[in-house]
Amino acid sequence: MIKITNLTKRYGPKEAVRGISFEVKKGEIVGFLGPNGAGKSTTMNVLTGYLSASGGSASIAGFDVLDDAIEARRHIGYLPEQPPLYFDMTVDEYLNFVYELKSAKQPRNRHLDHICELVGLSHVRRRLIRNLSKGYKQRVGIAQALVGDPDVLILDEPTVGLDPNQIVEIRNLIKNLGETRTVILSTHIIPEVAAVCERVIVINDGLIVADDKTENLMHNIGGENKFSAQVDGDPAKIVDVLRGVEGVTDVAYDNGSFILTADEGADIRKNVFYAAAEADLPLLSFAPVDVSLEAVFARLTKKGEEK
Repeated sequence: MIKITNLTKRYGPKEAVRGISFEVKKGEIVGFLGPNGAGKSTTMNVLTGYLSASGGSASIAGFDVLDDAIEARRHIGYLPEQPPLYFDMTVDEYLNFVYELKSAKQPRNRHLDHICELVGLSHVRRRLIRNLSKGYKQRVGIAQALVGDPDVLILDEPTVGLDPNQIVEIRNLIKNLGETRTVILSTHIIPEVAAVCERVIVINDGLIVADDKTENLMHNIGGENKFSAQVDGDPAKIVDVLRGVEGVTDVAYDNGSFILTADEGADIRKNVFYAAAEADLPLLSFAPVDVSLEAVFARLTKKGEEK
């Protein structure tokens, strides 16, 4: 649905995006992360047609964003960090205005009714936008992105400034929208990505430094090879047994669990199982210790800064 190939963008001598490539398939919800100045906003602006690329290509639903700009934009719904709202309009007036701007083809009344029901605006359609809460203004911003029934939604900081209850509501809405659309979610709120996105792309210094499923990033990147085990028996004996397992470099006892550090890349599962069985120590559970997505992000972007 989205395809970027060797995309570059230069501002004078500064290369903000340096030959990045990635694809996003239909139905994926992808988190697009990066520190300030990493090239994240530039990439999104190229995708939406706001900026032209210096090199490479970008396409939406098979339409090049430069050569087939109008057709590509028909497939995009965009929510910028500051939603483009007209506060002196009612919700209904504004959505009808957006419908005209986009030259939408769907039956107007049915289409706008469906959008308002989907995002929870049906009961405020006659209210002035300026009188709505921050959360409802954000919903109006999402509603305008949905006018025209686009295949792709690009959401930039969709929950910024919302209270905790509103954040949960918007997250659930994004998940529902992602069932039938491709969604790129850009945010600085890392737990939001972990809660909503099934895949994460991290950009730093104009380069893609990670592109994987969220759980894979949390398990595989940038940390020690650690595992948590629960074993029934005397803690001191268990520590001695586990320290003797091939591939294990350290064992610590922490609040009922044994934290094992293994050689990088080592798969110690079978060794631990056999060692516990031979020592007559019931192994109750064994699982890798995942680092947080915040820690993964920090490590990836720090590595990028050191290059």
